[in-house]
Amino acid sequence: MASRGRRGGAPAREDEPRRDERTEQQAPAPSGPVLPPPPLVDYGVFMQGLVQAMQTQAHTQAALQAQLEAQSL
Repeated sequence: MASRGRRGGAPAREDEPRRDERTEQQAPAPSGPVLPPPPLVDYGVFMQGLVQAMQTQAHTQAALQAQLEAQSL
């Protein structure tokens, strides 16, 4: 009765990793159009945007905190 839940038993478990390895080795090369490389990133512009976003978040957080303190008084 206890063997009912084990379909195939131990030999099936031993075969599973081998099947996985075979499918990884036989994976076909991706077909379709070859995409051009992505454009270069201007990190100066990226950093300016990041700093601006962080400043906006800090100002928003300060305004919300002040609003919360004003309500609790």
